[in-house]
Amino acid sequence: MASENANPIRTIVEEVPNWLKLYSDGTVERSVPPEVRPLLTPVAPYSEPRNGITVHDLTTDPPMRVYLPETNASPSHRLPILLHFHGGAFCLTNPSCTLYHDFYGKLSTSLQAAAVLSPILPLAPEHRLPAAIDAAFSAILWLRSVAIDEVEVTPVVQRLRETGDFSRVFLIGDSSGGNLVHEVCARAGAVGPELLHPVRIAGGILLNPGFARSKRSRSELENPQDLFMNLEMIDKLLTLAVPAGGTKDHPYMCPMGEDAPAMEGLNVPPLLVAVSELDLLRDRQLEYYEAMKKAGKEVELVMSRGMPHVFYLNKFAVEADPVTGERSKELVQEIKKFVESH
Repeated sequence: MASENANPIRTIVEEVPNWLKLYSDGTVERSVPPEVRPLLTPVAPYSEPRNGITVHDLTTDPPMRVYLPETNASPSHRLPILLHFHGGAFCLTNPSCTLYHDFYGKLSTSLQAAAVLSPILPLAPEHRLPAAIDAAFSAILWLRSVAIDEVEVTPVVQRLRETGDFSRVFLIGDSSGGNLVHEVCARAGAVGPELLHPVRIAGGILLNPGFARSKRSRSELENPQDLFMNLEMIDKLLTLAVPAGGTKDHPYMCPMGEDAPAMEGLNVPPLLVAVSELDLLRDRQLEYYEAMKKAGKEVELVMSRGMPHVFYLNKFAVEADPVTGERSKELVQEIKKFVESH
């Protein structure tokens, strides 16, 4: 006779081949395909400068990875702060991954930023949205606590206070992190500047945001798929990320959809939307840009011709292929121009 406390045999209720298995008992097993393992290998923090930056992990709520570039900032010339939200369709990856370390480390020095801060976001399906949105917004509130001297003084906190311009905080996110930029900008606008003062969100940068609809777009049907980005991943991961029972038409995935808050009523800062021509989600990103523009928002578009989804995060392609390397440099320049103009 079986024990009353015996657990039933686990079964797989959803699987994203090579990436994720969700079991009937609610547990999740994540894996990394060997082909992309070098890009997703964690990079340990370090306090001795490498290529002009140091990397730190903070035990905040949420936990934070911080890139500190060497800088010549002074009290009279403070530098912008970037708050980064990582991608992974809300279900995968971590800010410590090599692909984020290499791109955002270089970006911090190119922009002459005071710091790039990247919160470790709770992952779905264990923590479905809006969990990641809540954590991302909490990171802004932590930054406010730093600005008003309400947190323990550590070397990172001291550095932010000495060099950071808290009135020029830019939100930046790649893929699903781009969705978070939109959501957090909208939430910050709804609560009003008084709650965040002296922190001010000066702009939002959406890099290949993960916007989607249930209906297939032309770019989904025609653009090439690969191990890192394919239709099965989009369908399954985004469905696992939205509140239970939701679809890719949920406002978190489709802020320009019929069920989303009207864009005209959103109070958002200037936005930069970066689109890659060969991205499966290209058409939805362009749809978002056009909708924001129609709603009268200050929004800019930059298109990377001939490039796939988040190409700039693939250090091997950036270093080995001259065209990919050049497109990555062009994107960094557009980001720099945007930051410098706001």
